[in-house]
Amino acid sequence: MGVFVFLPLVLPLTAWPVARLAEQHLHPRTATRLLTGVAVAMAMCSTVCLALVMVVGTAQLPGNPLPDGWSDPEVREAVPFDEVAGKAAIPVLLAVLAACGQMVWRHGRMRRRAHRALAGLAETGVVVLPDTTPYAYALPGGRRERVVVTTALLECLEPAERRALFAHERAHLAARHHRFLLAVKLASQANPLLWPLRTAVSYTAERWADEEAAQAVGSRRAVARAIGKAALVDRGAPTPTLAGFAAPGPVPRRVAALLGPAPAVRSWPSVFTAMGLAAWGAAAGTAVSAMSSANSAVTLLLILHAATPL
Repeated sequence: MGVFVFLPLVLPLTAWPVARLAEQHLHPRTATRLLTGVAVAMAMCSTVCLALVMVVGTAQLPGNPLPDGWSDPEVREAVPFDEVAGKAAIPVLLAVLAACGQMVWRHGRMRRRAHRALAGLAETGVVVLPDTTPYAYALPGGRRERVVVTTALLECLEPAERRALFAHERAHLAARHHRFLLAVKLASQANPLLWPLRTAVSYTAERWADEEAAQAVGSRRAVARAIGKAALVDRGAPTPTLAGFAAPGPVPRRVAALLGPAPAVRSWPSVFTAMGLAAWGAAAGTAVSAMSSANSAVTLLLILHAATPL
């Protein structure tokens, strides 16, 4: 296998142009799902590859409890500089596990704190807080999910813009956008080269909610005005893991998209159009990258299995 065993660690670089093409040419719903799936698949492949490199590179060390066959020269030849790579993989893998664990813990802690802060209020789908700080966010939580907004933000919006705000936050809850965002955050923690996908999904998830809100209120311009006004005063959600109304994503791009025509609702445009060629090219590149990553990881796993004594 040679240096190809390390491909899953660097192939996420190919996802950068994919993220750009997807957020520009695909419907936001399709782009969010596609980019999240790509990020999770590549993160899993790179993490498994890192673990296997660590196993092969440290199998020959004294006192290692791994099977003796895993330290055979035939196995070690699959990984260049096996001993150095194996020892280097140990702290890297521990850092990945610690970063992902911390991300999940922070996400859960922030949600619990937000729910506790609202514990004494009525169990309604919308909570209006008498706060002088303008912000709004969607708080997931199964039967306890809510849309939280302050009076300061509502005072800045017209009635149609308020409806757009509530429709936008309800769209976040209905589509479970927090799960997509958490998945790409974990993927970027597992492999920092996937960070562009995290940024892209943060934007496409907001665009997805924008389009759902525009359809619900029947006016794309009202949603654009609401986002623009909120961006001038909104200081972001009080909890960093929860998406605010106007804070995430490039607001000018979102407003410009809403002032233009609605994106095509079909999942995949025709390959004979410029947009279709870009979309299908992005999908093909993603598939090749994911398959290459999986092939490297599976091949190394089969080598270890063949060297394992019965």
